[in-house]
Amino acid sequence: MVKFGLRLSQNRAPEYPPEAYMDYDKLKEIIHDLKKKQLARVDSTTREVSLTAPPPTNAAGRQLTADDSPVTEEDFYSTIDKELAKVESFTLQQVTQLRKQIDNVESDIQGWTTDNTKLNEVQIESSRESADAVAKSFLTLEKYVNINFMGFHKILKKHDKNSPQHQCKQFYINRMHNQAWVRGDYSDVVVRLSSIYSALRDDHAAEENKDASQSFLRSTTKYWVRTEDVSKVKYAILKHLPVFLQKTSTGESDSQLTNSVYFDNDQLELYHGRLNKTPGAIAYRLRWYGAGDPKLVFFERKTHRDTWTGEASVKERFTVDESEVKQVLNDKYPIDEKRTEMQSKKGATADEVEDWETLVREMIQVVQVKQLVPTMRTQYMRTAFQIPFDATVRISLDTNLCMISERGYDTMGGAKWFRDPEKPLADNEITRFPHAVLEVKLELGGANAEPPQWVTELQNSGMLYEVHKFSKFIHGCAALLPEYVRYVPYWVDDASIRDSILRSGGGRILVKQDHETGVGPGANEIYDHLLPFGNVKEPRLDAKGRTANTASLVGGADVERPAKVGAAVTAEQYYADADVTEEETLNATLRGCCEDTCAGWMFPFCSGYNDDILTPTSVQKIEPKIFFANERTFLHWLHSGVTLYTIAAGIFAFASE
Repeated sequence: MVKFGLRLSQNRAPEYPPEAYMDYDKLKEIIHDLKKKQLARVDSTTREVSLTAPPPTNAAGRQLTADDSPVTEEDFYSTIDKELAKVESFTLQQVTQLRKQIDNVESDIQGWTTDNTKLNEVQIESSRESADAVAKSFLTLEKYVNINFMGFHKILKKHDKNSPQHQCKQFYINRMHNQAWVRGDYSDVVVRLSSIYSALRDDHAAEENKDASQSFLRSTTKYWVRTEDVSKVKYAILKHLPVFLQKTSTGESDSQLTNSVYFDNDQLELYHGRLNKTPGAIAYRLRWYGAGDPKLVFFERKTHRDTWTGEASVKERFTVDESEVKQVLNDKYPIDEKRTEMQSKKGATADEVEDWETLVREMIQVVQVKQLVPTMRTQYMRTAFQIPFDATVRISLDTNLCMISERGYDTMGGAKWFRDPEKPLADNEITRFPHAVLEVKLELGGANAEPPQWVTELQNSGMLYEVHKFSKFIHGCAALLPEYVRYVPYWVDDASIRDSILRSGGGRILVKQDHETGVGPGANEIYDHLLPFGNVKEPRLDAKGRTANTASLVGGADVERPAKVGAAVTAEQYYADADVTEEETLNATLRGCCEDTCAGWMFPFCSGYNDDILTPTSVQKIEPKIFFANERTFLHWLHSGVTLYTIAAGIFAFASE
């Protein structure tokens, strides 16, 4: 493994001065000197000191002399404080310069488009080059922040390892997360770049298409995105699609907080139905947008349909005021009164009112019949990309994703349907997902029979990791309610998310760390290669993204491996595995704990209902069209075989001896 100091020097941005980066070698030298001195632990119970008493002996019982290094722990603390301040100052300076550059691009476009004048080709190309330069500078800055952030993690870990009597890593990690260079939200750069590219494309809202009878091929694909690739993915998308701007208390932002409370019963009937893809399986959730308490609440029902039947899965919803949620859940919602209001005040048609009433009655009924209660909440910041009323390509990116258990508190007869936000959550009540989730929705047909080239390029960029049928609701239930689930999804055994499951107390759904193959019994023994980052036995934490479009996945070939020890490591390779180096501490803590496994995308998963035996993975039903396709193939070959046999028999019969 390449030493981090070497990686740091190899991955410096050429346009940044070397002194802008943290002085890793200087901090390393201080740690080396402190290790030689073997300083003793400070007695925290002592309340008095003497100004004339000599300093205490070190940890080995030896009196320190003038020959020993004069370096003290205070030297390390003051040095790292200066390095943190230096990195923060440089980051803020660069952000200020980027905003000024954006100001210049915006002013140029505004000056050229006065009196509704359209941009000519030269102006468009000049502005695009300027916008591209700003975006690339921003990505370079993000790499700068990431490599310094990892450097501080590394040096603090090294300090605590060599000076166990004076550990300080957690203190400084908490400080970093509260400093502007780490905590700062620079989404305004994304918003303004999106507006610039939209102006250069001359985007216009498409006409709303109310004809649902047209034939379109609709597809939805979900991907995992590494945290360090989020900005690069946003940039790749906003060059082609505008960001859907969100209003916040501080102005416009590119993302919005989204909460969804999923309902289920004690048997997790809806969870298992969605996991097994049972025809007609539903997901029942209440969703609201924005920070703070909900005001407008969306009741949503998602129904699964098998595509081979010719039916499509559907999502239906209606809205109510937060004060009316209890009425809906307790079957006291004034439907007749609301029906009259829709007709008289909102001008809804008779068909619209009829469809609304049917949906409301069905959703009220299912709560009572299936005894549904709040079970799982998902929470994330959603960034949406779409041209208004144009459904050809719609993309959403969910970051800061976490799942919260909604079990274990009194719902007070439906009066409470989500946890009190003022009360802290225990570790086993929340699981924080380590990746962002990208969802790409395509609606192809007519002139747009093929996906746009830029979408294909994004899929093949190596930044997306396709995870077939990934579900936040299913993942949250599996990780936080392991004692209730009979099966778990295949992706829980991916090496990259294992730590987050263990931290939330879901280790019982994972195989032991010393398992022979690293995978559980059943389907995963065959299909473990579908895991984006491999399993615990064969992790691929440095693997590049794989999608159904990439040759590595279609062909079943192994993905690219990282550079070997001693080889030069590029910035892209370095940032791909920057967050994976806490394994020593984590493995020491979790040694002997549960470990992970996986199954292919056609199979639901096994659940550890106890600590010793994993339930075998159960095979999901296979669509009949697969058997029909095999039958048709067989008949084609049979037809050809009979034809050849007949011709051969005729030739043989009439041939001269």
